[in-house]
Amino acid sequence: MEKVLIVEDEEHARTGLTELVESWGYRASSASNGLEGLEKVIQWSPTVVVTDLKMPRMDGMSLLNRITELPERIAVVMLTAQGSIESAVEAMRLGAYDYLPKPVDPVRLKQILQTATLQRETDVELEPQRRLARDSGTLGAMVGSTPSMKAIFKMIERVAPSNVPVLITGESGTGKELVARALHDLSARRSKPFVAVNCAAIPETLIESEIFGHEKGAFTGAVERRAGCFELAEEGTLLLDEIGEMPAATQAKLLRVLEDRAFRRLGSKVETSTNVRVVAATNKDPQEAVENGELRGDLFYRLNVFNIHMPALREHLGDVHAIADKMIDDMNERHDCTVAGMSEELVERLEAYDWPGNVRELRNMIERATILAGTGTIGVEHLPPKFGEAGSAPVVRQARAMRSNGAATGVLTPAEERRVEERTVSVEVGTTVDELERQLILKTLQSTQNNKTKAAEILGISSKTLQNKLKEYLAAARVE
Repeated sequence: MEKVLIVEDEEHARTGLTELVESWGYRASSASNGLEGLEKVIQWSPTVVVTDLKMPRMDGMSLLNRITELPERIAVVMLTAQGSIESAVEAMRLGAYDYLPKPVDPVRLKQILQTATLQRETDVELEPQRRLARDSGTLGAMVGSTPSMKAIFKMIERVAPSNVPVLITGESGTGKELVARALHDLSARRSKPFVAVNCAAIPETLIESEIFGHEKGAFTGAVERRAGCFELAEEGTLLLDEIGEMPAATQAKLLRVLEDRAFRRLGSKVETSTNVRVVAATNKDPQEAVENGELRGDLFYRLNVFNIHMPALREHLGDVHAIADKMIDDMNERHDCTVAGMSEELVERLEAYDWPGNVRELRNMIERATILAGTGTIGVEHLPPKFGEAGSAPVVRQARAMRSNGAATGVLTPAEERRVEERTVSVEVGTTVDELERQLILKTLQSTQNNKTKAAEILGISSKTLQNKLKEYLAAARVE
């Protein structure tokens, strides 16, 4: 029988919570302040500690700090007064499993206790996998033994067992979704759904319905009730990719869900409670996104309880060989090939390249080479034509210099600059950055047979941004 300790200085609340927890089948004990609570934690070793934030002798935050120093993992749930979200967020940053506003919602408390107690069993079951990550540099689908990747694996292990939101940052193609998947797979939610949604790929008019669902008749075309991502991910994990592309109105509703753990389907007057862990990802600098008005500051604060930044592949080239070997194994199985490995010359070429498209680009290259070789060893002859040759990098550097000198408007984003480096665009001296951008967009559209969704993905921009650029070009053409 799992043990739960209630630490609360108000006698009536302490007694009520203790009796409630016991009615659910837990062994419960209580303490009237943090110091007494710490003594019982050491003597009694509870699975979960539910503690008030403000108490005499030792407050909840100090108690949390002392519990996190103990060798045994104990889930701490912080009770906070209404309007103390900042304190709750800070507690989760310091290692709290979750928080509950007062007065305590019994349904929500029961959910948290169930997940927290299940996490202890999960930790025991997953210890071999954690040991593998430490010893062999493999965590789920991720591979890496360089210091930067080892640090990321350690962060994932640390935060996976909790309910805290996580914000994953990094360039496009660095493997942010793999981090989200690892967080899910190392948690007690691993047997529940993992749902990923790309906010940049959903039209602005449909994104609220996609995330929160809608009732029949909520809008034209809503012929039946539809579950949104929160309902689909119930008791599991929801990844909101490219969170900076979410419309401001939807961001406000998401913030409310994170704080109140409830949402309304579009067209509904009834609130639906939710037990979902939210993970967000973005390839933008979140601070810049806040300053530019693309991301609400309060939402960023609420999501950024724990940040994991994925380094660009060029920043840990020492992992390229191991990552490529893992990809070859995957591609052999997927395409029924029997490739044994790579030539030394090929490995040298891969480790000398700066990978502007990051791990995604490496994966595409390995898949192509594996299919071409079919068996034996992959060599440099299986690389794409002109692989690694100097292309338009000087043009990009010139554009950056112009922008820093104030000679350009700065319309090229870092993502667009990386895409320019991947494809050579013929540019004459004197061409403006605006014209360079226009040529890049139109040439990309031509290469995708006018597939705007694919072109936007290649360019590293949202479909909405691409549509706006094309409207600008059309309007300018009409004027001319």
